[in-house]
Amino acid sequence: MGLEKIKVLVIDDSAVVRETMSQILNSDPEIEVIGTASDPVFAVNKIQSNRPDVITLDVEMPRMDGLSFLRKVNNLANPIPVVICSSKVEGGSDNALKAMEYGAAELILKPKMGTKVFLQESKIRICDAVKAAYRSKNKRNIAGGMQGSFLKEIQPKLTADAILEKGSPRMTLETTEKIVAVGASTGGTEALAVFLKMLPIDAPGMVVVQHMPEHFTKSFAARLDSICSVSVKEAEDNDSIVRGRVLIAPGNKHTLIKRSGARYYVEVKDGPLVSRHRPSVDVLFRSASRYAGKNAVGVIMTGMGDDGAKGMKEMHDMGSWTIAQDEASCVVYGMPCEAVKAGGVDESVPLKEIAAAVLKAIGHKN
Repeated sequence: MGLEKIKVLVIDDSAVVRETMSQILNSDPEIEVIGTASDPVFAVNKIQSNRPDVITLDVEMPRMDGLSFLRKVNNLANPIPVVICSSKVEGGSDNALKAMEYGAAELILKPKMGTKVFLQESKIRICDAVKAAYRSKNKRNIAGGMQGSFLKEIQPKLTADAILEKGSPRMTLETTEKIVAVGASTGGTEALAVFLKMLPIDAPGMVVVQHMPEHFTKSFAARLDSICSVSVKEAEDNDSIVRGRVLIAPGNKHTLIKRSGARYYVEVKDGPLVSRHRPSVDVLFRSASRYAGKNAVGVIMTGMGDDGAKGMKEMHDMGSWTIAQDEASCVVYGMPCEAVKAGGVDESVPLKEIAAAVLKAIGHKN
């Protein structure tokens, strides 16, 4: 008996794309296209009769656009991983940011012209994206029955030790300057906008890890910078952490808080996935606990999984004040929930009260 194949439903209003995508995916021995649909309305009946493991989805379609459908799919009790394949998800575009916000597992940008040739040339990337989407769901429930080679491909879940050794209390020195470390994932792009817009221009220096693909964080930071009083930029190696500035960890790079004398700065570096993410919130929080200790405030926001839970407990144990977004205001109460269960959270507050809680924790004077 062979391996159980990944069942895929292809949704695209172009008959050429549907046919080409089906040929590409079916050519992989681990993937089987079980159906196609010209729009999400037709797709609903097919999902009900034969539930796929993964959906590939265009954005611009008749009757219901792909992003609205994506949002509905990810609101299901048991959501289906979705790979967006569209010409409308340029890096940093509103569509791309919304697709990530609504929970797309992977994004593939197809050209407006020459789509069939592009898809054929991108065969390996497309198949890998489908496999990654499938694994991303099953990694959270290995006991649920991953089959054959997929189980073998799961790597050990590394901790922050892979990037930075755990510090000791004597390594933290007193200083008057306070800094803030923030971690977020699913739902975080909009939650961060709400939080950061409420900060005054002289807010403490912050470093943020938002789980986001490479090439998207620079545009995301620019978008936030345009709507906030504080300055927001994608972090670069050796950037100083100063009042009124928020540094966003670049996609596919770990970002650590470091200290030299009285100066706090960031180190941006490569490394293995930690808690299955890069950048990892656990790595950021580990560095904050080691180099800032009592001078740091930790914030963990909406997100799936447990990245940041261990790191927040370390911050808490080193004297940092730690804040979690409450369940009612989270899109996904995963990461904050795990941090609370780990015993590392000093207070849980609604999204709209996080800014005030941070300012109170650092003794900010209005």
